[in-house]
Amino acid sequence: MPLPFLTADRDLDDRAAETPALPHDEPDHWRRPYRPGPWRVGAAAVLLLLASFVLLSAMIIAMAGSLPGAGACALIGVLLTALAVRLVRVGVWVSAQGLRQVNLLRTTTTPWNALASVRTLQQPVRWLGLPRTVQGQALIVERAQGAPLRPLITDHSGDFLARPESFEQATDVLEAWASEHGVPQGRPGGSGSDRLP
Repeated sequence: MPLPFLTADRDLDDRAAETPALPHDEPDHWRRPYRPGPWRVGAAAVLLLLASFVLLSAMIIAMAGSLPGAGACALIGVLLTALAVRLVRVGVWVSAQGLRQVNLLRTTTTPWNALASVRTLQQPVRWLGLPRTVQGQALIVERAQGAPLRPLITDHSGDFLARPESFEQATDVLEAWASEHGVPQGRPGGSGSDRLP
């Protein structure tokens, strides 16, 4: 059974150098231009393991004759499964329509023509999404009007921690998508991204 939320162009590593802007054939299809990292996939796997134990408990409770308790356990198991799936879907998705930032509880979609700039900056970033911050890099998107989006991706997130090459490749692909759709690179009126050497 295919799991579309895990797909991210299997041959992206080989094709990114040849066609960095649009390394796929369906620009209208929403896709994440990078693979989910091992930290995110591992956390989702732990949640699914916990959900399987809870659902097994629900079955045992139902066989013992306590249907309300079994229903409560089944509901908790379903919620844990939905949380695991949502955790794997978290990230940045792109298509010809715009840029979509999927968070655990909400999704923000912004059309390309509403973006003012896309750039990579060195700044304090959250380590694995926790309150602790470390010095790192983040891909920043500013809107033409309104508040800027939260950092799209950082090199210390669950997708890119200890994977600097993957972070560089993801930022290159996202910046190429933005450039393909007319979004300026770097600060408006500036000289491009402020990426670390």
